[in-house]
Amino acid sequence: VMAFDEKGQADTLERKKSICKRSYDLLVDRVGFAPEDIIFDPNVFAVATGIEEHASYGLDFIEATRWIKQNLPGAKVSGGISNVSFSFRGNNPVREAIHAVFLYHAIEAGLDMGIVNAGALVVYDQVEPELRERIEDVVLNRRPDAAERLLEIAEAHNRTDEVTAAEAEEWRGLPVGERITHALVKGIDAHVEADTEELRQAIAERGGRPIEVIEGPLMDGMNVVGDLFGAGKMFLPQVV
Repeated sequence: VMAFDEKGQADTLERKKSICKRSYDLLVDRVGFAPEDIIFDPNVFAVATGIEEHASYGLDFIEATRWIKQNLPGAKVSGGISNVSFSFRGNNPVREAIHAVFLYHAIEAGLDMGIVNAGALVVYDQVEPELRERIEDVVLNRRPDAAERLLEIAEAHNRTDEVTAAEAEEWRGLPVGERITHALVKGIDAHVEADTEELRQAIAERGGRPIEVIEGPLMDGMNVVGDLFGAGKMFLPQVV
């Protein structure tokens, strides 16, 4: 159920709440629709557009989600996540970071599902700290100059594929156990067979058992994944 009424899309927190409440009452009380089968979309709009009226768009969606979960029992909440970063089209690294930050806070508020490119999600904790802070200033509308401050550093993060690829391979210099843990957390499968065999041979040379590959770096990686998922900083598509 999109948050629309006769006047159009709900673009403020109060209109999101009002329309979703009206829809819920009509569906549950008059139609007899099961509350658990209702999925609301309170409208994700672009942030950092330079228009003052848009400054609270990210926070309004998050707070509308929280309100729905607290006041409309059984209802689910979804949204088109990529809309929030539309102002930064052409800068995919920043867009992906915005999605991670937005999802982190929306899930904490009760978001059940979202439309998002799962293959392009980044882990919340792995967003560069200064970039993450400035994105949160925008998404949570924490300061009036938030959009300008994000724009100041956005282009510096719009790196070429060559630079990104070179940085991505730096982890190959780590010890083999750490490489396996890193690959599991990052979802990298390019070197999994070679690294696993290298570690198995090293374990065998010291008289160990092959299962130590699983009990060691693989379990270390899964513990990291579990902690991130439990904290809402990694999302189900990334875990899978």
